[in-house]
Amino acid sequence: MAKTRSTRGADDIKPTRKAEGRVEGFHALARRIASGEQVVPPILLTGQRRREHVRSTLREDHATRIEQRVHGAKDKFDDLADDFFKFFRGTTLLFYRDMAGQDGHMPTVMALGDVHPGNFGVMPDAHGAPIFGVNDFDEATYAPFTWDLKRGAVGFWIAAREAGGMKRKKRRKIVKKFVAGYLEAMQGYAERATERNEEYRMDNSPAVIRRLFEEAWEARSDWLKADYLDEHGRGFRASDELQPISGEVDKFQAAIDKLAKAKDFTTPRRAGRLKVKDVCARHGQGTASLGLPRYYVLIEGPSKDASDDLIIEFKRARRSALEGLTPPTEFNTGGKAERIAHGQAVQLAHGDIFFGAVSIDGESFMTRERAPFRDDIDLDELSTGTWKDYARVCGAALAKSHALSDDLGRIDYDVEPSIVAAATPFDLFTADIIRFAEEAADRLKADHALFREDHASGAFDSVDMVYR
Repeated sequence: MAKTRSTRGADDIKPTRKAEGRVEGFHALARRIASGEQVVPPILLTGQRRREHVRSTLREDHATRIEQRVHGAKDKFDDLADDFFKFFRGTTLLFYRDMAGQDGHMPTVMALGDVHPGNFGVMPDAHGAPIFGVNDFDEATYAPFTWDLKRGAVGFWIAAREAGGMKRKKRRKIVKKFVAGYLEAMQGYAERATERNEEYRMDNSPAVIRRLFEEAWEARSDWLKADYLDEHGRGFRASDELQPISGEVDKFQAAIDKLAKAKDFTTPRRAGRLKVKDVCARHGQGTASLGLPRYYVLIEGPSKDASDDLIIEFKRARRSALEGLTPPTEFNTGGKAERIAHGQAVQLAHGDIFFGAVSIDGESFMTRERAPFRDDIDLDELSTGTWKDYARVCGAALAKSHALSDDLGRIDYDVEPSIVAAATPFDLFTADIIRFAEEAADRLKADHALFREDHASGAFDSVDMVYR
């Protein structure tokens, strides 16, 4: 008697469990590569295998946002599909999985983790005054100094093409300026050890940065009134970006008190009594972090007339995209938000005192002050000459942040002379970085094309699942 074919439809077949993330597998891969074992890393995958690697990595990296149907997750994938530079910025995990275990012989630093032209800017220092430097510490961790340089070189290469319309020859020159700015500054710190006392301020910055200071400046009262406060100045106004949640004031007052106790600072006069006036959820902000919970907390200023209020941002922290992928190191940064706060404390010697870590409802949040002059450069407005100037300044700013790794961080040897020695001869080192940037950008461009096709087919509406 013939066997009957099952009549169950596809809807009847259920997954037994969600597919496990590949974090531990990549940790093991990084260790194997670092030990010299011959394996096939994802950087060598081609065709359909590479497509599936890109798809699985992005699904894994955004699993929580996809499963919770967070509106910002869809917005992020749309943004990544529309803009190649945003794709580079928003897929840090994909980038570093191609680097798993590499450069284990190079000096370790407190690395920023996500260096690119948009992650330098003007921000408040410990006194609330504007300074220029690295300004995004979400991925910060201890790693070879070359990881930041390589990420930054690829960022400048892609941005100069997408925002500046530069041909390859000009892009090579821009990346060369970025590396030159880094090496020149690092050599200076190796000779003079002045990294703890040097800051880019409005009075001492190169022209390209001085212009940014001037453009970013805005009176606090005008900024608050134009962008945040309701007509009475008593709290946040409702908009498509701001969702007042005034019922959460007590919860965030407790969080602010906890932050102040953990930071153990003397409350600055400009922060009044650290009294929380209002709270709002902030929607639609960020590139890599789009879709992650983010809140603004309004602190009453000393005048109590809403002209000098402060805004403290709370953003949910994740683990660094570099975690487990870097060559093994004995230097530890702590938990999620604690790691980010440690990175900022090391890389900005006189930075924002409100940059810290706090737990809310069991979730890890990083904190920082929003300021009327917090801004980064408009890449669309840079000429070829100013692109080079900006790249050199950013390279120097990155060198300063790395040079602090043995002063304020946990590195137990002299970082500056070690980096100078590792990068010698400079011409060869620079040429290697440029070649890396060109190859990585071409690979990412191909990845972007695969991602766009998969996104159009609905590949990122769900996470990977395991079926029996």
